[in-house]
Amino acid sequence: MMSKFGPEHFINRELSWLAFNQRVLDEALDTRNPLLERVKFFSIFSSNLDEYFEVRVAGLKQQIESEVSERSMDGLTASETFRAVQRRVRLMVDQHSACWRDDLLPSLARHGIRFLDFDALDKQDTKWLDRYYLAEVRPVLTPLGIDPAHPFPQLLNKSLNFIVELEVTQNGVSRERLAVVQIPRLLPRLMKLPREDSRQDYVFLSRIIGKNLADIFPGNAIRGHWLFRVTRNGELYIDEQEEASLLEAVEDELHNRRKGDAVRIEVERDCPPRIRAYLLETLDLRDEDLYVIDGPLNPTRLMTICAGDHSPELRDPPFVAPITVAARRVEDLFAAIRERDILLHHPYESFTTIVEWLERAASDPKVLAIKQTL
Repeated sequence: MMSKFGPEHFINRELSWLAFNQRVLDEALDTRNPLLERVKFFSIFSSNLDEYFEVRVAGLKQQIESEVSERSMDGLTASETFRAVQRRVRLMVDQHSACWRDDLLPSLARHGIRFLDFDALDKQDTKWLDRYYLAEVRPVLTPLGIDPAHPFPQLLNKSLNFIVELEVTQNGVSRERLAVVQIPRLLPRLMKLPREDSRQDYVFLSRIIGKNLADIFPGNAIRGHWLFRVTRNGELYIDEQEEASLLEAVEDELHNRRKGDAVRIEVERDCPPRIRAYLLETLDLRDEDLYVIDGPLNPTRLMTICAGDHSPELRDPPFVAPITVAARRVEDLFAAIRERDILLHHPYESFTTIVEWLERAASDPKVLAIKQTL
C-alpha cells in the first residue's frame, strides 16, 4: 500500500534556500574563521540574497499577482511563503548589518584596515581625494533632477544611488526638489588612500560623492542626501520540473513577464520616512518590500579588501589540490581505468588528472574524436 505524505513531510523550497544562506552568514559570524575569510562570507551572503530576490522572490510576487491560491506540497500558498520569507530575511539582514558594525569593522581596524569618513582624514588625504574627485569622479556623474518635466529615472538593477533633497530658489521663490545621483559602476566602490607603510585606509566612493554634492548642484541648498538601492525582477519563472512543455512555458511567460520591475528597495538607516514613502510609491512597491540597512548597502564590493597577497595571517592557508591517489604514479591512465573506475572529486582533487587524460587521448592516433558533457 502506498504511503500517504502530507505537508509536514516537505520543506518549503524558498525557506530552505534561506536556511542555506544563513549557513553562509554563520561563517561570517564565526570568530574561529580568519578575518578576511569572514569578510568574503559576509559579501557572498549579500550577493546570494540579491540573486534570491531577483529570481525567487520575484517569482513569488508574480504568483501572488496571478491570484493562484493553490497550496504547494509543503502546505503554503505563495502569499504565506512570501510573508515567511520576509520575516526570515529581515532577521538575517539585521544580523548581517550587526556583524559588520559590531564585529568585522572594529576587527579590521585593529589589523590596520580602516574605512574612514572625511572628518577622520588629514589635510593631505583630503587634498588627494579632492584631486581624485575632480579628475575621475566628476566627469562620470550625471545628476538627474525630478520634476513634472523630468520623471523618476529608470535605475539600473542593483545600482547604488543617492536621492538628494534640494532647496531650489527661482525668482525669489524657494521650492523643494528631489534629484537622483547614480554611483558610477565603472569606478571602484572603495578608494584606497596612498600610504607609505602597511596601513590600508579606504574611503567609500559614496562618501566622496556625498561630500561634493554642492559641486554637482551649484546654487542649490542641499537639505539631505541618502543612499538607496533597487533590486529588480531579473528572470523568467520557469520550473522545468513542473512544466510539461518548456516551449509553452516560455511562450506564456513572454506575454506576462514582469522582468525589470522593482522587487526590493534598500535604504540607509537615516533616510527619513517621507523619502522612503516617496521611493516606495514611485517604484510601485509596498512597505513589505522596504529594507532599512544599518551598514554598507552593497557589501559585495567589500571583496576589494581581500584582493592581493597582503595580510596572510588573516586568511586561510592556501589550498593545494592533491592528485587523486588512484592516479598517482600511473603511467597509463587508460590502463588504470580498464582495471577499475576512478572517482575524481573536484575542486578538492587536482584537475591535472583530467588534463593529462585529454592530452594523452589527443595524441593517441587511434582516437577519432573527444566529446565531453559540460
